[in-house]
Amino acid sequence: MNVFEAIVIAIVEGITEFIPISSTGHMIITQKLMGMQEDDFSKMFTVAIQLGAILAVVVLYYKKLLSAKNGWKKQFEFYLKLAVGVIPALVLGYFFSEKIDAMLESATVVAVSLLLGGIILLFIDKVFNRPVTDDEQKISYKQSVIIGFWQCLAMIPGVSRSAASIIGGMHQKLTRSAAAEFSFFLAIPTMMAATGYKLLKHYTENGGFNAQEIKL
Repeated sequence: MNVFEAIVIAIVEGITEFIPISSTGHMIITQKLMGMQEDDFSKMFTVAIQLGAILAVVVLYYKKLLSAKNGWKKQFEFYLKLAVGVIPALVLGYFFSEKIDAMLESATVVAVSLLLGGIILLFIDKVFNRPVTDDEQKISYKQSVIIGFWQCLAMIPGVSRSAASIIGGMHQKLTRSAAAEFSFFLAIPTMMAATGYKLLKHYTENGGFNAQEIKL
């Protein structure tokens, strides 16, 4: 991967991360169209670069993340719910890491997932549009775990992480806006964990990073 390719992939990631289409899927398709070499670094880069986009959530919502308008106890409880919500991704990601990496090479998997995901989104309002909770901080630990499992669908390249977790939130009777905000907040620990794991794995399996990889 060269600097130009990295910039193109970064632009694709920035455009697609916060809308309910798969940023990973579009990055894989872009790599295929550009004829980029598929190696361990490109797979790691595809995951790690998403953390940069997710950090935009921290900038946008930092006041809400640090707000104690309902008291620090309630705010800390919300942090715990986010931690609980990321557990399914940590467990499944660890045990199915190799299979996930294999799917990252398949344009067919990406294409099918994008198509099915689009069809599902067309009907999701009719199926799950029965909201009860309009504040993401009011969800229960059980709801958080269930949304976390929905988010795990995004381990399949082509399935949007934000779409999967928003659908999960609506399934748990959150309004669209509350589900979207919880999805954004849940992305922070999820992508931090995924990026850390990929960086560590690449470092240990390849004896570190070369100068070109560090630059990218």
